Amino acid sequence: MITFILNGSETSTESEGSLLDFLRSRHLTAAKNACGEGACGACSVLIEGKAIASCMVSLEKVQGKKVTTAEGIEEAEMALYVESFAKAGAVQCGYCTPGMVIAAKALLDANPSPDEAAVRAGIKRNICRCTGYAKIVAGILLAAAARRGEPAQPIPEAASGGIGRRMTRIDAALKASGKAVYVDDIAEPEGMLYGAALRTSHPRARLLRVDISAALALPGVVTVATAKDIPGQRIIGKLKADWPTLIEVGEETRYVGDTIALVAAQSRAIAKKAISLIKADYEILEPLRNPKAALAPGAPLLHPEGNLLSSLRLKRGNADAALMEAPHVISLSFNTPFTDHAFMECESALAWPPDAQGVLLVYTGGQNVFDDRKYIAHTLGLEEEKVRVVSSFVGGGFGGKEDQAVQHHAALLAYLSGHPVKCSLGRAESSRVHVKRHAMEIDMTLACDANGKIMGMKGKVVADTGAYASLGGPVLHRAVTHLGGPYSYENIDVEGLAVYTNNPPAGAFRGFGVPQVNFAIESAMNAMAEKIGISPWEIRYRNAVRPGSVISNGQIAGPDTALEECLLAVKPVLDASGGRAGIACGFKNTGIGVGHPDIGRCILRFHADHAEVLSGAACIGQGLATILTQLACGTLGLHPERVSVAMPDTASTPNSGTTTASRQTLVTGEACRKACLDALAALGDAAGPSGSTPDSNYFPYASLAGRDFYAEYLAATDPFDSDKPNPVRHVAYSYACQLALLNDSGRLERIVAAHDSGLVVNPLSFEGQVEGGVAMGIGYALTENFPLADCVPTAKFGTLGLLRATDMPVIETIIVRKAGSGDAVDGGISGAAYGAKGIGEISTIPTASAIGGAYFLRDGRLRKRLPLEDTPYSKKES
Repeated sequence: MITFILNGSETSTESEGSLLDFLRSRHLTAAKNACGEGACGACSVLIEGKAIASCMVSLEKVQGKKVTTAEGIEEAEMALYVESFAKAGAVQCGYCTPGMVIAAKALLDANPSPDEAAVRAGIKRNICRCTGYAKIVAGILLAAAARRGEPAQPIPEAASGGIGRRMTRIDAALKASGKAVYVDDIAEPEGMLYGAALRTSHPRARLLRVDISAALALPGVVTVATAKDIPGQRIIGKLKADWPTLIEVGEETRYVGDTIALVAAQSRAIAKKAISLIKADYEILEPLRNPKAALAPGAPLLHPEGNLLSSLRLKRGNADAALMEAPHVISLSFNTPFTDHAFMECESALAWPPDAQGVLLVYTGGQNVFDDRKYIAHTLGLEEEKVRVVSSFVGGGFGGKEDQAVQHHAALLAYLSGHPVKCSLGRAESSRVHVKRHAMEIDMTLACDANGKIMGMKGKVVADTGAYASLGGPVLHRAVTHLGGPYSYENIDVEGLAVYTNNPPAGAFRGFGVPQVNFAIESAMNAMAEKIGISPWEIRYRNAVRPGSVISNGQIAGPDTALEECLLAVKPVLDASGGRAGIACGFKNTGIGVGHPDIGRCILRFHADHAEVLSGAACIGQGLATILTQLACGTLGLHPERVSVAMPDTASTPNSGTTTASRQTLVTGEACRKACLDALAALGDAAGPSGSTPDSNYFPYASLAGRDFYAEYLAATDPFDSDKPNPVRHVAYSYACQLALLNDSGRLERIVAAHDSGLVVNPLSFEGQVEGGVAMGIGYALTENFPLADCVPTAKFGTLGLLRATDMPVIETIIVRKAGSGDAVDGGISGAAYGAKGIGEISTIPTASAIGGAYFLRDGRLRKRLPLEDTPYSKKES
């Protein structure tokens, strides 16, 4: 018997295992199961006042000790952390936040007046993948001041909400306190089983036999499923059906995440034991390790149609002639690696068998509940209306939760067993299963005239798309159409290939193929500037796309284009540095584009005392629910307390598409605005914005109670193969210019990020997205990788190269908007969502390129591979 003090009460148990497992079995879920190796801090608790990763502590180690979880922090003290974290903008996906609060309490109990360096050191063991740490540090400093009794500093304009205001996140309190419920936090329903998967350890092998008899005989095992048990379609996929839910006998495995069999059992331990009892025999085959091997003559076919998933060609003008005529030509080759999203919450799903009406319910934490519904229905052979998918809070995504990982498995096991089934991946399994950022090889030749004006460019992009298609085709498209950079010229010829290999599948990841090609074009611009004898800033300024000019991909730049203003915004910092700062520009489409249906949908529902916004668009940490609240408040003239936002639910919220392509603020935001305008018209415009601060006690829409106002917005574009001279490939683009400054020892000291994303609905969230995106870009530049040995992942979470709070430089955000582009009242130039554009992806895109430019200026070496070689960071790793 082990006895200890848990949150002030004596607790005894005969359980074995980790402290984390025990806490979560007692429904103390603020401590999150994120990495399982003590590397991330999300499971932190206080043991005798010290912040400890509970996943690494056995129950025996807490005998007689005092253990405090986030739930055990006194209410008044927790309120200080909640308010401070919310005020600072320290909460995004929220999965790491309770662990950060624990670390903050441990620090402040020992040091009530820490400086910034002490705070960063105090949270060094805690990883956040969303924020870039700056706002967490600010939140802890605010909490320290509050604990000392110093007067609280108000947030300007925050109380009234509305458009353009620094409103705190509407879910910050739930997330910071640990009360937000993610899928794996849901209390086990009666009779719930635990699902587990047997996955192949061979990236390429023919499955010869599966023997499940021993697993079925194990007491506590209810169901064991193989490919023959799937009642519907066995093979699914985001855009292309090529990904088997289960590998069938006689079929080849294509990567080490492929599933051979599924088990549903009465406990996790029994399920794990049952998996070990399943016997699978293979004919092991030589894997295809890279695109070159996959495209070689005689290479085995990984898919019936071949090893080439997609090929694209963007050709305008006569690039060959331009290269022949140009006085300055350079040819370069670049290489970028696979990287892992490393979202803090691993994949989890909880499914119930069909109810009396034949409807199967699934709780998920992905990027589109309607996609989940489609895949699950197809797998089970059901009509989509017979599947209901509800989103819990989502602990980060960054593109890595667009595909099926556990949703269809949980649903299949629930359907077959007749019991609720929860499938939750551990970190090691998650890393093997979910998609990665595409590794790419990029060849390009750039030509300029004597003044540095681009005359033409030729390029080739080869993307390793891994075992399955996922979103490899669209990622390749963005790479091809963005390789030319945010510059204006007519002669371009870019070929792109996405190639199947036996590596883990590659798919959507923040930037969607553009960070890779941005590194190539921006590095080439630096080399060209040196060749011509002008500054890196000057060559970009001379070529920058401006309103009315033609982007390299053929689209005419809109009147809201503010790349020139971004360049001018960073110039004072560049000049002060003596020109020794690395610089890079970037652009990124908003919306799916290229002729694909891209529709935002929203229902505005009125109750007696508030308005409710309903949309199926997922909030994965970017703050969409808060943005929709602000758009509704600003349009209707309401206080935030009079607006609520529903969680995505296929039974009640309209399909607003996947949270991807930096689209939701514009596309769903515009649908929300249109619904609000319809409500105003129904009320006779009597309750619109008055210019005064909205009153939280006043609700002028009571007469509309019981009414719904539905609206949708189509972001219309031209298809990729349009024969128009200047097709509209995307409804909007965001632009950026970033500087990277090194200190005397060659370490990163400061990033200055000037961003044009149109109207900024919430500057606090905007800064958080920039800081988090830049942090991810720094990791991409200097430390992150996803190494493979013969197509098998070799990294742990703690060795992925993720940055910690003590690694981060100062990040300065400059918000840029085209002069005269309107305001929140008249809707700006574009009108859609008052002129807002995306910020989530563009924030990451130029960072690695700017850092590469900084090292080029420092030592004259143009680095053409990521992560950058021969830096203080790479020396540290070696």
